[in-house]
Amino acid sequence: MTNELDRDKIWADFREAVNMLPTELEKWLGTDQSKESGWKEVDGKETIGHHSGRRIVEIKRKNKGELSGDDYEHMRKVVGYVHRHLKQGGPAQDKEHSPWRYSLMNWGHDPLKND
Repeated sequence: MTNELDRDKIWADFREAVNMLPTELEKWLGTDQSKESGWKEVDGKETIGHHSGRRIVEIKRKNKGELSGDDYEHMRKVVGYVHRHLKQGGPAQDKEHSPWRYSLMNWGHDPLKND
């Protein structure tokens, strides 16, 4: 369980980490590259990142007051994932078409938007 100060920090960190609009993310999630990027869930039908992306769209479409504890936990997970993968720096060549970028985009962050 998180207190209000934790929630405010998670909210701010999430808004910074997720730089894709819900419509951009939905469009990306509809691509083959998105669906094929990342680790498959236990059922083998959807990658963990793709599932996360759908959840991010739902969260981004809510008002802050509508967010649940589960939403905040997912937001914290998203922030951690994005920060860890950005530290990797991605490939030296062709970042645009890399699995590194595709994975980050499934989690709502397009690293090329910052360049």
